[in-house]
Amino acid sequence: MALSWQIGELANGLRVVTTPVPTAQSVSVNVFVGVGSRAEDRRRNGLSHYLEHMLFKGSEKRPSTMAIAEAIEGAGGILNAYTAKEFTCYLNQVPYDRFELALDVLADMVVCPLLDAAEIERERTVVQQEIKRAYDQPGAWASELLSRASYGDQPVGWSIAGTEETVGALRREDFVDHVQTWHVPNNMVLSVAGNTDHERVMDGAARHLGALGRRPVPDFEPARPEVPQERVLVEKREIAQSNLALALRALSRTDPDRYSLMILNTVLGRGMSSRLFKEVRERRGLAYAVGSGVSRHRDTGLLSISAGVSPEKLRDASQVILEEVFKLSEEPVPAEELARARDYAVGTFRLSLETPMALAQRVGENLLTTGEIEPVEEVVAKLEAVTDDDVTAVARRLFHRDGVSAAVVGPGASEEEMAALIAA
Repeated sequence: MALSWQIGELANGLRVVTTPVPTAQSVSVNVFVGVGSRAEDRRRNGLSHYLEHMLFKGSEKRPSTMAIAEAIEGAGGILNAYTAKEFTCYLNQVPYDRFELALDVLADMVVCPLLDAAEIERERTVVQQEIKRAYDQPGAWASELLSRASYGDQPVGWSIAGTEETVGALRREDFVDHVQTWHVPNNMVLSVAGNTDHERVMDGAARHLGALGRRPVPDFEPARPEVPQERVLVEKREIAQSNLALALRALSRTDPDRYSLMILNTVLGRGMSSRLFKEVRERRGLAYAVGSGVSRHRDTGLLSISAGVSPEKLRDASQVILEEVFKLSEEPVPAEELARARDYAVGTFRLSLETPMALAQRVGENLLTTGEIEPVEEVVAKLEAVTDDDVTAVARRLFHRDGVSAAVVGPGASEEEMAALIAA
């Protein structure tokens, strides 16, 4: 049976999407807010993420962390949130007969946070510890450096969490201004999936969020298209492994070539059947973990590759990876390999939509970021229609030696050596 959803809109501009799953025992409630780290200036870098923490610290109806947590967990549910570059999402999942509670808790958190000054100070150290934790994980830190190497000094290239210094300088008025500016109904999407119906969700949305006033929402800075001059960043550490990350600028969320890129990425670095796994790990034994991924934003994107290698193998691994990347723009993908990649991409896409939470996440993010929701079967049809010529064409469009960026955390190479390597 094909998935279906219904979309509605309140008078104040709040968009509401419901994905009924009558056989589910749960309902997932998700509030998407159209603000992330790209909306921040340098002084306030990390504010969206810090605010995400603060919304769990108390609201008007539930004035403490424990009151919020116990309301959802006392119903057998879970709650969480995350911040991205272009949006923030607050979510919970509860037994389907506790939908009203789930919506009440989230709505109160998002629009009526207390933002207590003492709690802000207490949480500041927690957020800074989270930043330190990422630094202490070399693979994660290589990804942070890669974003900077790929985009340079602009909001899309900055860390979502900010720095210890920017987090340390944020004050309560920054949080209040942020909520008043961005947490407005015409900049939000309520996405609910599970054992419920659209009429009930619309009624709940009107009661809990209908009184919010619509306001103009500022835009964030477009991404500068040029690759930065400083496109290689190396942080030497005396650890056992070199954590390598490579990237090329890719496509936006709505670019027509995105399906071809999804198949290309599958051929290159998704799963044990991918070229990178077979060539880098199985045939040459250069790395235990290697793979590729695609991130897409409103006006830009990245194809990124990561690997953990022995320092003495860093040069060889980098060369092999880049050879596999550029081979895609030089030689057509054989028919059997392409068919496997299409099947893998379609199959994993279908399997990613097995739960109410996954369904609510997909349609909510789609509606917020693009204004529409692409039907699952249309995505499948477009993936299945990708040809070898399509893959070659998108590779030739995106893959150029002067567009490669790199980051390394660990021993094994200097910035000069890596710059020469990616330019070769």
